[in-house]
Formats: sequence, C-alpha cells, structure tokens
Amino acid sequence: MKAIVTWKQDLIFKGETDSGHSQELDCDGTILTPMESVLISVGSCSSIDVVEIMKKSRQEITDCRCELTATRAETAPRVFKSIHARFVVSGKNISEKHVARAVSLSCEKYCSVMLMLAGNVEITSDYRIE
Repeated sequence: MKAIVTWKQDLIFKGETDSGHSQELDCDGTILTPMESVLISVGSCSSIDVVEIMKKSRQEITDCRCELTATRAETAPRVFKSIHARFVVSGKNISEKHVARAVSLSCEKYCSVMLMLAGNVEITSDYRIE
C-alpha cells in the first residue's frame, strides 16, 4: 500500500492512494481533519467486521451504524485518549448473542484500525439492537 500527500494551499492537503482514491484534509475543520479521518476509520473498519460476521451467522441484518465518541489530550500532541464505539444494529429477528459476538470479535480480533491504536488509546464498545 502506498499513498502520496500533497500540499494544496493554506493547511489543506490532498491524500491519494495507489488504488486511485483521494481525500482532502485540513486542520481547521472546514473539511475533514486528519483526526476525524482516523475516528471515522475506526468506525468504518469495525462496522465492516460486524456486518460480515452477522451475515456469516445468517442474521438478517438491515442496518449497522457505529456511533463514536472520542476524547483527546488537552495539549500537543492532541492524541486520542479514549474512543467509545456504540454499534446500533437493525434487522429481522436479530440475536443479541450474535451481535455481542460480532462486536467482540471485531474489537478484539479483526479490526486492524482499532488494534493498531490498542495500547495507546482506551477503546471501549457496546451495542444496541433496534
């Protein structure tokens, strides 16, 4: 995997991957910031796992949302201190046991973004079935 980050103007940068995808980021919040991108990556990566695990368990999942709450250090470097991920899963006859298992497997075994942050960031999770 490779990427190139190019300065556009002010504090706006464009990241491009070798797969052809791109994204602009900046630090003042007018567009996505790098830290927001990391937080979204945590939710996206883990949600992919939850959906795949639920489908493999033959659960009739119709929706999965990951609501993320993070706290950051007050001073530079303003790293994440904690991230909480709440998975909200909807579907027909969804088993709580299967949701709990999917969330646990994602957070503890499969989500590469969460696992990369583990040890440096306190990561917690829970779930709700709608």
